[in-house]
Amino acid sequence: MKRRYSPVIAVAIGTVAGLRSLTAPAVVSWAAREKMIRPFDSFAARMLLAQSSKKIAELAVGELIADKLPVTPNRISALPLMFRVASGAGCGAALYAARHEPPGEGAALGAIGAFVGAFASFYLRRRLSRSFPDLVVALAEDTLAVAGAAAVVFLASHQE
Repeated sequence: MKRRYSPVIAVAIGTVAGLRSLTAPAVVSWAAREKMIRPFDSFAARMLLAQSSKKIAELAVGELIADKLPVTPNRISALPLMFRVASGAGCGAALYAARHEPPGEGAALGAIGAFVGAFASFYLRRRLSRSFPDLVVALAEDTLAVAGAAAVVFLASHQE
């Protein structure tokens, strides 16, 4: 990934985390397991990521289901928002590290993307739910999050 694209990719994966907090890490960990990206140099870190990628994916599917429940808190409530920001930061750092760039910068950009993505998607979903059934809007958001994460990781793994 050329340096000029790295900030865009970090913000984009963070934005996905703002939509669905576990979708971004599920796709990033899957890409690392499949060796599309290599965010860590240590063998132990790669093994941990490979072993945890299936569990992260299972949790991400659970999040997609839980999002449809009426008891699920708003994504912009304090705890869910903090988790989304942390998720975006971790994914941004991983994608930066995969390109031997400063992970701290990737974490900051991923966190910003998650924060903005959480608020933008909250208000957009609220508005769209006035015109469409909430389930339809939620499923469209799920699709956007999964496709967006896959596109970001694909771009990150195919840039030189």
